[in-house]
Amino acid sequence: MEPNDSRIELFAPFGEAFELTTKILFRPFNLGKWFVIGFAAWLATFAGGLTFNFRGMGKQDWNWKSYSHGGQHSLQDLPPWVIPVAIVGVLLVLAVIVVLTWINARGRFMFTDCIVRDRAAIAEPWREYRPEGNRYFVFQIVVTLCNLIFFGGIFFLIALGWYWQHPVVPLALLILIGVTYLLVALIILLVMKFMVPVMYRQRCDAISAFRQVWALLVTRPGIFLLFALFYLLLFIAFGIIGCVAACVTCCIAALPYIGTVILLPIVMFLFAYPICFLRQFGDGYDAFAVARPAEPPPLLIPPVQQDQPPPTP
Repeated sequence: MEPNDSRIELFAPFGEAFELTTKILFRPFNLGKWFVIGFAAWLATFAGGLTFNFRGMGKQDWNWKSYSHGGQHSLQDLPPWVIPVAIVGVLLVLAVIVVLTWINARGRFMFTDCIVRDRAAIAEPWREYRPEGNRYFVFQIVVTLCNLIFFGGIFFLIALGWYWQHPVVPLALLILIGVTYLLVALIILLVMKFMVPVMYRQRCDAISAFRQVWALLVTRPGIFLLFALFYLLLFIAFGIIGCVAACVTCCIAALPYIGTVILLPIVMFLFAYPICFLRQFGDGYDAFAVARPAEPPPLLIPPVQQDQPPPTP
C-alpha cells in the first residue's frame, strides 16, 4: 500500500493518544474495565516488574568453597547430579521463555483490540486474532534465534582468542560489529513496534507487515527517526515515573500485573501512541478503521415506486 502524501505529524498523534487514553479509562471510570484492560496490557508488555529471588547456597552437603578455591578443577570434580540438573534447568528456562513469548504475542493483539474498540475483552480477541498472534510469535522466535546465533558467535570468537591467548578478531573490528548490530537491532525494534497495528488492521502475516512498515520507514526515514527519539524520551520519562511509583507504594507498583494496573494510563498511552502515529499513512494502516461501522452496500435493484393516484378532474 502506498503511504499517504499528506503531512505526517509527530505531536498530533501524541494529543490523540492522550485523549484516547483519557476517554477509555476515565470517561467514565469503571474499576472492572480498568482491571480487565490492565490484564491485557500486562500480557502485551509484561511491564509489571518481574522479580526473581535468589537464595544463597547455604549449608549444603557439597562444600562449594573447597571446589572453588585453590588448584585446577575439571568436570570430574563436580557432583554427578550437577550436569543433568543444569541441562534440565536450561531446558525448563527455555520452555518458559517460549511460552511467555507466545502469550506476549497474543496479548499484543488483545491489548490493541481493547484500545481500538474501547472495550474490556479478553476471550474474544484472544480467539479472533489467534492466527495473527501466532504468526507474530514465530517472527519473534526467529528474531530471538538470530540474536542468540550472533551473540553465540561473538562469545565463541572471544573464548577462542582467550584459549589461544591472542585475539582471533581485532578489538576494533569487534567494536565495529557491535555498533552495527546495535543500529540494526534498533531499526528492527522500531519496525516491530508498528507490525502489530498493521497485522491487526489488514489481518496479514508478519512478513507482509514487516515489509510494509520497512517500506514506510525507507520512504520517510526522517519522521520515523524523530518518532524513535521522541518515543525513547517518553519511555525514559515514564520509566522514571514508574520508579517513583514503586518507591511511593513500597514496591507494590513493581509487582507483576498489579504494577501494570497501577500504571495503566502510562502503559496504554505508550501502546496507543504508535497506533495513532501509524494511522496517518492511510486507511490501510489505520487500526481504528476496524471499529468503524461499515458503509451500507449500494442498492443493486431500484426501489419500487408506489403508483401515484390519478389526478382529480
